Amino acid sequence: MVTNIIHLRFLSVPENVGLARVAIAALAGQAAFSLNDIDEIKVAVSEAVSNAIIHGYQGRTDGWVELSGTLDAQQITIVVEDFGVGIHDVDQARQASYSTDPERMGLGFVFMESFMHGLTVQSTVGQGTRVEMQRFVTIQGELSRDAQ
Repeated sequence: MVTNIIHLRFLSVPENVGLARVAIAALAGQAAFSLNDIDEIKVAVSEAVSNAIIHGYQGRTDGWVELSGTLDAQQITIVVEDFGVGIHDVDQARQASYSTDPERMGLGFVFMESFMHGLTVQSTVGQGTRVEMQRFVTIQGELSRDAQ
């Protein structure tokens, strides 16, 4: 049973990474996530939103990023979507140290995958990218029984 849903739409300006982090942290704080869980969720959201801004819109500040969060007693599901250039090869983009920008470390998807319990990336060149992540509530280091 869903306990809460948020949906935000914001411009692709770097300052909105912080907005996304705060919004998702406030939503996750309504469930039994630990402070460490919430910190890891915030990092994953930061990476997804940063990717949308930096890579999806290639630094343009006039694109839209959509962020949604769905919360229930067992998990949070987060979707970050842009309508930018898309990813040519999602499998390659998910590899550690791969980046289309030589100034970047290429660890965004690696962080998302390591901090979340589920990660799905869908992308169409010229239309944008959709990243969906799930994080299950843990109780004393173990997933809740309902989430298993």
